[in-house]
Amino acid sequence: MYKIKLVPEKTNIPFLQYRFMAFAISALLILGSAAMFFTVGLNKGIDFEGGILIEVELKDAPDIGAMRGSLGSLGLGQISLQTFGSDKDILIRVQRQEGAAPEQMAAVDVVKNQLASDFSDDISYRRVEFVGPTVSDELVWAAIEAVIVAVIAILVYIWLRFEWHYSVGAIAALMHDVILTIGMFAVTGIEFNLASVAAILTIVGYSINDTVVVYDRIRENFRRYKKMPVSELINFSINETLARTTMTSLTTLLALVALYIFGGEVIRGFATAMIFGVVVGTYSSIFVAAPILLQIGLTHRSEEDDGFKGAEQMEQEADEKT
Repeated sequence: MYKIKLVPEKTNIPFLQYRFMAFAISALLILGSAAMFFTVGLNKGIDFEGGILIEVELKDAPDIGAMRGSLGSLGLGQISLQTFGSDKDILIRVQRQEGAAPEQMAAVDVVKNQLASDFSDDISYRRVEFVGPTVSDELVWAAIEAVIVAVIAILVYIWLRFEWHYSVGAIAALMHDVILTIGMFAVTGIEFNLASVAAILTIVGYSINDTVVVYDRIRENFRRYKKMPVSELINFSINETLARTTMTSLTTLLALVALYIFGGEVIRGFATAMIFGVVVGTYSSIFVAAPILLQIGLTHRSEEDDGFKGAEQMEQEADEKT
């Protein structure tokens, strides 16, 4: 059996030397993501916008322009069409109609009648969904609350487990990942729905797991190398965990790429967000979460004050008592 090694043993890559460049790149990406979010906005799915969604499969690939013009003349308000997987699969979104369920079903019947007139019997319906305004508003706030609660819970956990410096670094890395992922949705125009929120929450969990691994090694090395300069110690810790970080990211990406290729159109947006999030989360653990500890003043003294006892310190105290 041969072990797969993506990273050689005992690397000494000077990550902290590039921290200001990394901070500048991250700041530009965050500003760009915010600008895209407030100008272009997200391509919100029916989960958040409300309305009618009809997925159809045709015998032959249609003329999307002619089909859009035909349905647009029905007087149902805004109607958008897009291919969904193959050129024969069409996703139709119809603006939410005034009224309750009967009015929405009436609009569906109007669309079906027009499609039957245009394509005869060469059409099959895969799904018809309707989301009302009350439900869509509740989903928006539930999604926002889910992300906020997740971030706050992680902040409390890191604060209790580590020194406060680590909490600041972890939250900075998490916000970095969340903002860039939302920016990715705005840039690419991928539909943003409940599956996208699930992807963001999963990215938050993945990112914090990666960050905690690095932080654990940093804290352990603070007790092991009490005279090593802080910058050198943090860089040494990142290099020690580099093999684990890259291997975890690669194996996760292999699964996500398989989902993207073979999972179908329904799950493709989720897989795309996760692939982007894993790459960004790995980057932030190395170039954001760890270097920021140096910038906010983590020292050997602050580690001694947090009450954490490493293995060597406990062994030394036991010897003194003996």
